[in-house]
Amino acid sequence: MADKIKAGHVHMSGCTGCEVAIADNYGGLLTLLDKYVDWVYDLTLADVRHIPKMDVALVEGSVCIQDKLSVQEIKETREKSAVVVALGGCACYGNITRFGRGGQPNQPQHESYLPIGDLIKVDVYIPGCAPTPQMIRNVCVAAYLLLKGTKEQQELAKKFLTPLMQLADRSTSACGCDLMYDVINQGLCMGCGSCAAACPVRAITHEYGKPNVNREMCIKCGACYAQCPRSFFNFDVITEFEAILELFDGALK
Repeated sequence: MADKIKAGHVHMSGCTGCEVAIADNYGGLLTLLDKYVDWVYDLTLADVRHIPKMDVALVEGSVCIQDKLSVQEIKETREKSAVVVALGGCACYGNITRFGRGGQPNQPQHESYLPIGDLIKVDVYIPGCAPTPQMIRNVCVAAYLLLKGTKEQQELAKKFLTPLMQLADRSTSACGCDLMYDVINQGLCMGCGSCAAACPVRAITHEYGKPNVNREMCIKCGACYAQCPRSFFNFDVITEFEAILELFDGALK
């Protein structure tokens, strides 16, 4: 293995749940920091005032476009980062902040929020509210291997990241309706229940073995679509799944 990559966490308008998910990696996080990653920027975990140059920037939260500092910081993040990762539903799709209409007691002028992909080019999506700690960890390991690993490791890491990169290219909006159009209506749903288990607001129930989405409850976080094993097929990952998992497990030992 070569030297570490530089990574950090950039916080926009979010609940900090995604950073909690980062910390929930426990021993895996310590292994990452010990072997692979220099954590160079984080409002909570690093005493750094300004966004530095990074190999990988994990961005949590959507951007309030009335807040000039937030708009400036997200653009600065793009300029100074080789890879920008939208971490969580707010950064990827706006999540519940899309429903913000102002009236906040402390900052009533803050009323319009956008997912970061509407303002900058995003390389990788990790949707969910919040994303699983394992997915965050695996993306960090894959990013390291893609930038610093051997040719074989780079190939496997690229295959793992490709579906998440395709999500970033797909859209900055998401809905439980995506399951209906792309999975159920295509005859792909196998009734596994992963979408209902992933929904943070329980907007998905199962009716006769198939998911039913309550659109009034849906907060547009994209967690269900990202969790569905048949939503964004990538045969590179399917054929190399065991090798990719062995690669990650070996890196974290």
